[in-house]
Amino acid sequence: MSQRELEVTCPRAWESIGPAAGCPGPLGGPVAACGMSRLLGGTLERVCKAVLLLCLLHFLVAVILYFDVYAQHLAFFSRFSARGPARALHPAASSSTNCSRPNATAPSSGLPEAPSARPGPTAPVLPPCPDSPPGLGLIPATVLPAVGRLLIEFTSPMPLERVQRENPGVLLGGRYTPPDCTPAQTVAVIIPFRHREHHLRYWLHYLHPILRRQRLRYGIYVINQHGEDTFNRAKLLNVGFLEALKEDATYNCFIFSDVDLVPMDDRNLYRCGDQPRHFAIAMDKFGFRLPYAGYFGGVSGLNKSQFLRINGFPNEYWGWGGEDDDIFNRISLAGMKISRPDIRIGRYRMIKHDRDKHNEPNPQRFTKIQNTKLTMKRDGIGSVRYQVLEVSRQPLFTNITVDIGRPPSWPPRG
Repeated sequence: MSQRELEVTCPRAWESIGPAAGCPGPLGGPVAACGMSRLLGGTLERVCKAVLLLCLLHFLVAVILYFDVYAQHLAFFSRFSARGPARALHPAASSSTNCSRPNATAPSSGLPEAPSARPGPTAPVLPPCPDSPPGLGLIPATVLPAVGRLLIEFTSPMPLERVQRENPGVLLGGRYTPPDCTPAQTVAVIIPFRHREHHLRYWLHYLHPILRRQRLRYGIYVINQHGEDTFNRAKLLNVGFLEALKEDATYNCFIFSDVDLVPMDDRNLYRCGDQPRHFAIAMDKFGFRLPYAGYFGGVSGLNKSQFLRINGFPNEYWGWGGEDDDIFNRISLAGMKISRPDIRIGRYRMIKHDRDKHNEPNPQRFTKIQNTKLTMKRDGIGSVRYQVLEVSRQPLFTNITVDIGRPPSWPPRG
């Protein structure tokens, strides 16, 4: 296009670009070349600005990506450094086999360890077992309801296999825990024993269902005196206290029961309270009456602190009689009182039998009872000596055979 044609067709364009670019007027100089250079210059300027914006955008994206990657690396190394000390402090936690779990299994050494699965839902927390006796409407009748007054008889044959079939929830060693609630106490039932297998079968037949209905977490311990020397009931009970705690340190209630006494009412709760408990207050052999106010024989219960407070039971009562009165004196001297159930509930049947051989009445018992205040600090759980010969965990009880020595040939001083 000639200069003239540009002036005629685009007078406004010429006026805007010509003078500003220093080009000659409408009739002078190479107008086309000058206009073209200005157009190319403007285009180049816009291209440079676009490139600059692209570079700035690229720089911003690079900065963002850099800080994101840096943050990820920082989090990774933070987790790594946090795991290191934990494994050093708790090496068992980093081991592939958890030895504290009896059911834990180690992965095969020839195969890679499988990724850990997500933890499953936690087991529901069981409610506490009710303090009130069963059968008062607080426990569903479908779950071992209370019977109340029981019909106790000792004429039917009672093999241990039958008792075991009747108590499928009882674990090896005579341990039981309610499946639907959490008991407040863990009870050790301790039986002094020798040559009473016939009585023991009846006792297990009746007591396991009763204790289960009472929602107890418990264990049964039969403390068997080895040999044929004079029987020592109280010393065997001291042994049972110590041996039960060796097996389970959580025991906090101890029931001491003769093997020939069976409660006639399952509302007579085998639990410990604020004061020592006497359960067998109305035996059939006494006409279902308490023989005298200070009687503490047959079946009794103390918690751990109460037992230690009286230094346990005396060890020097060899033969029949006297030890339960000594225990009553210890409780009174320690400032505690005896608690008892209602006489209509505390009834017991005794399995009739002849007096055991080597368990004749102790002729020294009356003298010893009078000296309880002098002897209770030196004679008790702190001075008991014995040797465990065998521990046998049977399906319904734990049998512990012990050698407790023999009585002295002369009466000890005191």
